[in-house]
Amino acid sequence: MATKAKRTYNLSPTTVHRVRELADLPGVARSQDEVVELAVERFYLEVRAREEAAIWEAAADDPSFKAEMNGIAHDFRDGEAWPA
Repeated sequence: MATKAKRTYNLSPTTVHRVRELADLPGVARSQDEVVELAVERFYLEVRAREEAAIWEAAADDPSFKAEMNGIAHDFRDGEAWPA
C-alpha cells in the first residue's frame, strides 16, 4: 500500500473550484486528491520533457558530441545512411 502524506497548500479559489469540478466529472478522477496527483504528474513530465529537449538541443551544437555520434554511426553502418 502506498504511503500518503497530508499536506496543506494555499490555492486560489479558482484552482479549488476547478479541482472540485474535475473530481465531479465521470471518469476523470476518483477524488480531488487524484485530480491534484494527475495534474502534478502531468506537469512534472512536461517540465522533464522540456529539460531533455534543451539537453538534446545543446548536444546538437556540441562538436565533440557530433563527432562521437558520427563515429558510432560509422561503426554500426549497415548499408543504410544515417540522417545528416
